[in-house]
Amino acid sequence: MIPIRDTAPCNSIPYITWGIMTVCIGIFIGMKLMPDQAAIILLNHYGMVPIRYSGLHAGLPSDGYASFVTNLFLHASWTHLIVNMWFLWIFADNVEDRMGRIPFLIFYLVCGAFATILQWYFDPMLAIPVIGASGAIAGVLAAFFFLYPLESVIVFFPPLVFQIPAIAFLGLWVIFQLYNATTSVIFEGGTANMAWWAHLGGFVAGSVLYRFFLKRQEK
Repeated sequence: MIPIRDTAPCNSIPYITWGIMTVCIGIFIGMKLMPDQAAIILLNHYGMVPIRYSGLHAGLPSDGYASFVTNLFLHASWTHLIVNMWFLWIFADNVEDRMGRIPFLIFYLVCGAFATILQWYFDPMLAIPVIGASGAIAGVLAAFFFLYPLESVIVFFPPLVFQIPAIAFLGLWVIFQLYNATTSVIFEGGTANMAWWAHLGGFVAGSVLYRFFLKRQEK
């Protein structure tokens, strides 16, 4: 199911959401204009490479722990970027509206950092960079899930377009993430191309933390 839009009201202009999207798109286009080797170096430095934080640096430069946040602004392909930006475009404006701009930005980054930490915890020996905004976006989806459970999401399920309650759409999303995350643990040795644990980590963080970032009158 591909979400097209939601029916939740938004009473402000989502400047932070648009800013995050602009940064992600700008960085991705900049990487595409780089020589391949330069892009690889950038991904390895600013992406979160789990083995770097597991006592084995594998020849990678130390960056403190900055990559637990900087990875949120990097994407691997046009599909990766478009899917993440599409979900951000649909769901983040409402959450930013309810939180306010600066609290929303902090919430987004905290959820993304927690998502990255959980991915590292479950796959500490991975030697390739974990990148993408999806962990932080999962936190946004969690906030939307609790703030607008009875609003509808318009979805495209070829060849049909129909409405589904947000609580059902996002509930199915969580079940799908949980299935894939646990499957990747049960069948060890397979190579995952998606950070399932980051998705779940972001959603858990968003579920717990969203209430602390709402505007005062909303609490």
